[in-house]
Amino acid sequence: MDLDRVSRLKKIAERTWVRTLSDRLGVSQAERKRKDMEGLEVLPILENVLADKADHIITRGTHDRLPSDCRWQFRIEVPENLYNRGEIYNLSIKSGTLSEEERYKINEHIMQTIIMLSGLPLPRHLRNIVEIAGGHHEKMDGSGYPRRLKREEMSWTARMMAIADIFEALTAGDRPYKQGKTLSEAIHIMSLMKKNQHIDPDLFDLFLRTGIYSEYAHSYMDPSQIDEVNINDYLYK
Repeated sequence: MDLDRVSRLKKIAERTWVRTLSDRLGVSQAERKRKDMEGLEVLPILENVLADKADHIITRGTHDRLPSDCRWQFRIEVPENLYNRGEIYNLSIKSGTLSEEERYKINEHIMQTIIMLSGLPLPRHLRNIVEIAGGHHEKMDGSGYPRRLKREEMSWTARMMAIADIFEALTAGDRPYKQGKTLSEAIHIMSLMKKNQHIDPDLFDLFLRTGIYSEYAHSYMDPSQIDEVNINDYLYK
């Protein structure tokens, strides 16, 4: 939503209507509790057609915050609220479809991965598994998460895992929220990520030169997704 559309949205939200039924009917116990904190509801009531209300805010508890002395060195900004269900707030998202709180919740999975694996008595041959599994959302320019590591701060295997994770996510055909990309679409998207320093450029070239992408495609992708890819368009000249 660009600024002009947000401005129009707020004007629409100023329209009013008369509500004659309680908004505490048919809601969850947690939502009912938040609404009851506002006091007794007196009907009928004049309301805006869209609003950000106090009961839309779900506060972040102590257990949902990162400790100040976080030993895992996470460098990620934690939103003030756990969730914000505000109608105008959620309709005004400027980029993508996720609010700040929702994006943090999605990104939080990699932090939980690191925390859980760090607590396991891993054998010597798996001693690097925390760094490998916990680094697949880092970017070569240091803008990734949760530690904002740069290329030189990551192992080769962690950088490989990032490429494998992205390729699998793009081409997967078993996700209920999207269709799997074709081979050429996935490679093109990843080439842009290489250009923007999100993935290791040398390892991406190796990924293409060795034909691993093709081997994976013929083993795990639907035949309808496998199309022609000219890797020379994406390799360093």
